[in-house]
Amino acid sequence: MPIVTVTTNPALDVATSVDSVRPTDKLRCTAPLVNAGGGGINVARVARRFGASVVAVLTAGGLAGQRVADLAAAEGLDVKTVPIAGETRQSFTVTQRSDGEQFRFVMPGPPITPGEEAAVARAVAALGRPSFVVHSGSLPADTSPGFLASLCAEARQLGARFVLDGPGEILAGARGAYLIKPNLRELEGMAGRSLPTTDERIAFSREAIANGHADNILVSLGEDGALLVTGEEAIAYNAPEVPLVSAVGAGDSMLGALLAALDDGASLADAVAHGAAAGAAALLTPGTELSDPADARRLLDKVEWHTVTPASHLT
Repeated sequence: MPIVTVTTNPALDVATSVDSVRPTDKLRCTAPLVNAGGGGINVARVARRFGASVVAVLTAGGLAGQRVADLAAAEGLDVKTVPIAGETRQSFTVTQRSDGEQFRFVMPGPPITPGEEAAVARAVAALGRPSFVVHSGSLPADTSPGFLASLCAEARQLGARFVLDGPGEILAGARGAYLIKPNLRELEGMAGRSLPTTDERIAFSREAIANGHADNILVSLGEDGALLVTGEEAIAYNAPEVPLVSAVGAGDSMLGALLAALDDGASLADAVAHGAAAGAAALLTPGTELSDPADARRLLDKVEWHTVTPASHLT
């Protein structure tokens, strides 16, 4: 059974570099790297690299949308395109070679109509019985408030586990997902307050699980690793130290490798370790490039994890 990824706000990702970013001057850039982008597409690209069978459902409008679909297919993805009236967006990343700083320019995507949303749902329903249905990335403007809930319900009807990754306002609306993957800023956005300690992050995650947002919550913490919270336990993971080339795509690489490991029969705890290694491996790649499985396998031995017992449970 394949993993199905859904990308409703894809992008044509363009990455380049300059000596330094300065106002007014013409900045002579290196030859651009161009990739199919958007959270779900990136997750699909990584999961396939790690051996999973993947179908990528994506919206596409105009010439940019066709280019995104063609680039995704060129990587070997089984692409199911849902045509939309608006023009697919572009995103632009510039690396300043003088100090390695990155400037990321993210364009707004086109709106989506209720009819186009329904076409996305039909495309997913036509795929039989996938193991996972994953929506990753931002939502288009004018997305119906109930779209993700209906997509989750569709996944469950197909016998699939629903996974959600995206901005905090999207995650806050999750209901019945198998897994959501916020970063710390997004988790704090869901909570409506700062969560400076591990205990507070665990407590809020458990509250979100009890309220039906998801069965499991994986909080990505950048250089501090990751925190997996389930109904039964909390597990902290370190992040292997690697030299930073580009941070673009680390989160998508983490999720793609995690899903590939789950699809191959790994436990969730073990799959997160694979994801942590892939997320670190993505830091070694230039521009918008994603994790290399060889790098991730090498880094897997450097991923350590342990069960966390909140201090409130020790008294």
